[in-house]
Amino acid sequence: MHLGNGIICPVTGIPMLAVAVGTAFYAYKKAKKDFCKNKIMSAVTLTMLVFALQMINFAIPAAGSSGHIIGGVLLAVLIGPYAAFIAMCAILLVQAVFFADGGILALGCNIFNMGFLACFIAYPLLYKPLEQKNKPVTGAILASVAALQLGSIAVAAEAALSGSITGNLFNFVGLMQLIHMPIGIVEGIVTGGVILLSRYVNSKNLSYIFGSTSFILAGIISQYASTKPDGLEWSLLNISDSVVTQSQYALYNLSEVIQAKSSLFASMPSVSGNIAGLFTISVLMYFVCKIMSKKTVKVDAK
Repeated sequence: MHLGNGIICPVTGIPMLAVAVGTAFYAYKKAKKDFCKNKIMSAVTLTMLVFALQMINFAIPAAGSSGHIIGGVLLAVLIGPYAAFIAMCAILLVQAVFFADGGILALGCNIFNMGFLACFIAYPLLYKPLEQKNKPVTGAILASVAALQLGSIAVAAEAALSGSITGNLFNFVGLMQLIHMPIGIVEGIVTGGVILLSRYVNSKNLSYIFGSTSFILAGIISQYASTKPDGLEWSLLNISDSVVTQSQYALYNLSEVIQAKSSLFASMPSVSGNIAGLFTISVLMYFVCKIMSKKTVKVDAK
């Protein structure tokens, strides 16, 4: 579901980036209120896990397409929606800058589609009520499916506003909904499984599991990921006659130049690049968590 620079024009991309930055600042302020040092390791390793899971594209039978887990709902459940949104911003930033996975011009859209909708819509409205009824797995599945379906609609709306879809918009929406339904179900099952695991394993051991699993996924299992087009690519291929690349803007050219120079990990051997990305996201998230965990000490005036 990672939108590229060619699908989003500045008229859509810049306002959405402003929305993403504003929401990230709000989320940071909210997360900082109750984020403490003993949450740092679990937040960092869970972010690493989601980052690694996004590398694993799995084939969708009979569709000629593939998908991967997004992880927004999983993050929201285990570290809270505000810290989760910050984590998704970090993941998508590293992917765009160092892997050219998702356009820099489209970064705001991608953060909204994969972070905001999962953390602030699907999680509180679907997962939380079912969790309170002791149905976390059901909640995880429904919230994950809803997050991807809402994200699919948002992708179509942003592409249409950018002028990238000149016709067959409803067909495009239908294709996106159809192909992301099984992806959402798989994500929901995985999310539910991790949530159950977290209920029976203490925080320290859970961090070890998340960290080690991340390296296994990035270093080994990623080599067996499906190479079929992902859900967005598959949908665009099916309406290729109605797709117009937004390449006429100066900002498009600038973003392409920046990514060509910054996407160092994309040009490395896949395992090396994946591991480098994993280290980068861990350092970035650790730095952010350290800042969030610092509390302001008030000194009484005498």
